[in-house]
Amino acid sequence: MVYACTNYSRSAWSQKKLFAMKQESCRKDVERVFGVLQSRFAIVAGPTRFWHKHILHYIMTTCIIMHNMKIADERDVTASIEDHMETPTPEVVMVLDENTRFQ
Repeated sequence: MVYACTNYSRSAWSQKKLFAMKQESCRKDVERVFGVLQSRFAIVAGPTRFWHKHILHYIMTTCIIMHNMKIADERDVTASIEDHMETPTPEVVMVLDENTRFQ
């Protein structure tokens, strides 16, 4: 009986840990995007404490649309996908023992 309770608490702990990891990943993405918008549009970088929420919603939506339009305009549609790779994909070699190699 104690084993089942311990197993449940481990499962609950791992679920909370997984949730925290996913939430942290999403938070980083949102902060990164907001930083891009702040650097591009001065209205986003300024104080917004006294503005209404629906006005802030319109401002953010407009900035996101304009940012996407600018990115689409700057994109070179004739370039191949391989030209946009930042780093080459590393070769992974897995060695199980001296006689066996997987690539």
